[in-house]
Amino acid sequence: MATSYGFLSTHPPTQCGLATFNSCLAAHLTGHGGRGGVVRVTTGTDDERAGPGVVHTWHPRSVFGWRAAAAALDDFDVAVVQHEYGIYPGPDGQEVVQLLHRLAVPSIVVLHTVLAAPTARQKAVLEQVVDAAGAVVTMGETARGRLRNGYTVDATKVSVIPHGAAAQVGAPTTHGPRPHLLTWGLLGPGKGIEWAVRALARLQDLAPAPIYTVAGRTHPKVLERHGEAYRAALHQLGAELGVSTAVRYDPVYRDEASLGSLIRSADVVVLPYDSREQVTSGVLTEAVAAGIPVVATRFPHAVELLGRGPGLLVPHQNPQALAAAVRRVLTEPGLAASLGRRTTRRPLTWPEVAQRYDALADQLLVAGRPAVAAPA
Repeated sequence: MATSYGFLSTHPPTQCGLATFNSCLAAHLTGHGGRGGVVRVTTGTDDERAGPGVVHTWHPRSVFGWRAAAAALDDFDVAVVQHEYGIYPGPDGQEVVQLLHRLAVPSIVVLHTVLAAPTARQKAVLEQVVDAAGAVVTMGETARGRLRNGYTVDATKVSVIPHGAAAQVGAPTTHGPRPHLLTWGLLGPGKGIEWAVRALARLQDLAPAPIYTVAGRTHPKVLERHGEAYRAALHQLGAELGVSTAVRYDPVYRDEASLGSLIRSADVVVLPYDSREQVTSGVLTEAVAAGIPVVATRFPHAVELLGRGPGLLVPHQNPQALAAAVRRVLTEPGLAASLGRRTTRRPLTWPEVAQRYDALADQLLVAGRPAVAAPA
């Protein structure tokens, strides 16, 4: 009998990278007749409608909400818990620790952030999460190394299973008459789009000059606190630099097919992120899987995935270096094609990722299964 899975996470219709990840993983772990259900965590500002597969909703204002959430997860063989600071109730999401201790079924906790310099409470919470989990997954070696070296944890619990990606190999590309630069994902301060806009202004001497698509809605939490101030500032910057007509803002949250088509229309994916902490990026993974050259700042996942591989790394907040790298990809003969061929660690497709989670779940279930006495 196939293993059944309960998932704890933000989940569609919430629009964020964590929700998208959980949706993809759940679909592929339960997509061939398997049983599964999602315990959806909401922030209080999310669309409260329960989507397909949601069996329970954990509201942030629910007193002892972790008890009902744990009970719902116990209806399945294995609980898969997505961990990120800021989504669970309590200081630094402390209540997820109580949920993990209450679970009667084995748990796999997926760590989406492992901070290099956490606060004392962030460090304590993550150590408690790892201690309570049956198994822990990071999506790269950088995150696993940080966890082993900077936190007091049982290293034998920690496995690396990369972020999944859509199967883009062999899909047709569609390039327009002008070079197309692309960044996508939820928009807000820290995305570094301002550095890419400044870089674009330095590329207008190219013939033809590139265009730049910034695809994605403003992050719901940013929208709640600051409205569209960041997007408005980007529009103003583009006008000041004379590149307004070369930047296209596409505030749409895309499904897999639409996103794949957009990615394959790009000549360069630009990831100008300000973060020096980011140990996993679904955007980066999808770009590499599609074979599109990437120019990225040196955030940890980019260093890990692009080193000697399908992209160029640049310093943070440096539009000159960003422009120079993009110029190389667009003008240096053979470079774009060679970057694709240099992919030594092709991202796993979602079915491959699901197989790895399935194998990890089997190990947990076997380890927790009592020995069967031999027949007399």
